Amino acid sequence: MVNSNTRTLGIIFPNSYDYFVPELVGLRLMASIPFASRYRLIDFTLSSMVTSGISNVAVVVSNNYQSLIDHLGSGRSWDLVRKNGGLNIFPPNAYSSSKPYVGRAGALANILDFLKKQKQKYVLLANANIASNFDFKAMVDAHVASGADVTLAYREQELPKGFVEAPDNVKGYYYTLRMDEDKRINKIYVNPKDKGIQNFHLNIMVISRELLIDLVNEASLLGKEYLERDVLLPKLNKLNVRGYKYDGYTACITGLKSYFDENLKLIDEKNLNALFPKKNPVYTKIRDDNPTRYVTGSSVSNSLLADGCVIEGTVENCVLFRGVKVKKGAVVKNCVLMQDTVVEPGAELDCVVTDKNVRITADKKLSGTKSFPVYVQKNHIV
Repeated sequence: MVNSNTRTLGIIFPNSYDYFVPELVGLRLMASIPFASRYRLIDFTLSSMVTSGISNVAVVVSNNYQSLIDHLGSGRSWDLVRKNGGLNIFPPNAYSSSKPYVGRAGALANILDFLKKQKQKYVLLANANIASNFDFKAMVDAHVASGADVTLAYREQELPKGFVEAPDNVKGYYYTLRMDEDKRINKIYVNPKDKGIQNFHLNIMVISRELLIDLVNEASLLGKEYLERDVLLPKLNKLNVRGYKYDGYTACITGLKSYFDENLKLIDEKNLNALFPKKNPVYTKIRDDNPTRYVTGSSVSNSLLADGCVIEGTVENCVLFRGVKVKKGAVVKNCVLMQDTVVEPGAELDCVVTDKNVRITADKKLSGTKSFPVYVQKNHIV
């Protein structure tokens, strides 16, 4: 285990921002969305916890969690099969007192019994809509050194367009932070529309376990659901809440277009190396596939392909997941094709996202644009 960090409990909220990607979460949740040719979004948060030495991780789910359970299993792929701690998955009915929730405060209220029984001094909370390779141990160390009650991670960047442009009926909150010279947060802005570089909150938080229990108890009594908006924001003058700047690579999924864009960005080797540094591997569920096979006469350029693919046609500027087959004469450009997609002979695809087990029949032509990619649902035949 790298960077042992037994003093910290990790908690992941895999359903956060499901509403922003309705096309991709019909049969799964945000954390289960395939990403970067062979991974799921949760792999990045979970692997960052493991490589930071966090060996006790809770995943608090709300709905559509069967695919996530299938993917995570016992946690063996992340070395989280433990006699004490390890991987704990909490469905919405984990306890008899559980009730439906929408925010992280509500989710934590459902696992208070679990929180009270843990031994770790600190808790690290994170969502699963951002792919990054985050050194959580460094953040916990900074939290302890600062004497803060709560530490929120942020990144200096423009606000994701998917958040800013989301319709009013889409449920979910995002935040920016205002800090003084000592990084103490004196203002949390809820769903701002500001342009330019902002202190964008990454929904990553470090807090002492005892304080978290107290805050969640209070929120539950008052019927409050959202941790930042309903709990921390009104207490900024009472609690020492500080910011922790993160400068690493992030891929934030806020809609189908951002999903398309963030996958294709990984074709650039600089971005790929930033998300997958050699010293901090990203773990995932193993699928025993053959290496990708390039048949004589095929053409592949500027693309990212997972194992198990069979390429007979032409592939340009694409991200292909495990088991994708591009038949002879087929042309695939600027596409993200998920697991086991089959493109039959003579078909032409440009700016297309296919879900798992899609079949594009012979001689069909599908064309979107980079600003509006075409999406084909799971198990569909076109």
